[in-house]
Amino acid sequence: GHIELAAPVTHIWYFKGIPSRMGLVLDMSPRSLEEIIYFASYVVIEPGDAPVEKKQLLTEREYRELKREFGASFKAGMGAEAIKDLLANVDLAGEADQLKRELQEATGQKRVRAVRRLDIIEAFLQSDNKPQWMVMDVVPVIPPDLRPMVQLEGGRFATSDLNDLYRRVINRNNRLKRLLDLNAPGIIVQNEKRMLQEAVDALIDNGRRGRPVAGPGNRPLKSLSHMLKGKQGRFRQNLLGKR
Repeated sequence: GHIELAAPVTHIWYFKGIPSRMGLVLDMSPRSLEEIIYFASYVVIEPGDAPVEKKQLLTEREYRELKREFGASFKAGMGAEAIKDLLANVDLAGEADQLKRELQEATGQKRVRAVRRLDIIEAFLQSDNKPQWMVMDVVPVIPPDLRPMVQLEGGRFATSDLNDLYRRVINRNNRLKRLLDLNAPGIIVQNEKRMLQEAVDALIDNGRRGRPVAGPGNRPLKSLSHMLKGKQGRFRQNLLGKR
């Protein structure tokens, strides 16, 4: 099954991985991306007539002043929705040509970054994947057998950590839907979108960004990434067979 999200969220592997795929495609630093994704700063999507650059970060106050002065022609946003718009507007073929030209005279650190960016962009072009697919509108739910629930003596249940992480996503998603239906104030909706983003982050890779979500006894919950990686993960433990 799957959970349809009330607002898009970024996939933490593409934003927080090393190197940051999202950062390389957009030519932005992971720190700037973090400010946008977690609703700390606005990012310019369409400058219009405003004296700002595309992909420039703005504070709340700067955004309000520019919006008041330049109105409809100026477009900025925050959160995964803004990142999705920026990714959808990337001209992959044009970027690849420009990077090839840059590589002819670039040296040192600049050259290393250009090579990395070109690798990612060419991979997108060859695979026919779209950069905006790094932002998710739907979260897949794994089958119940892979996140079991066992009844103990005395009527209590022992359950997989994933069920707790999925429950957090569902609760926050439902609350966000309700707030959107009620036309709640922007700042409350933004806060709820940020919490939904954090809940999906914890489900995919708990602890990758900031403090991990903990369960009873302050033990960090095991996310989907923890189920796959390492010696006890699905691949080495089960799928590769005995070695």
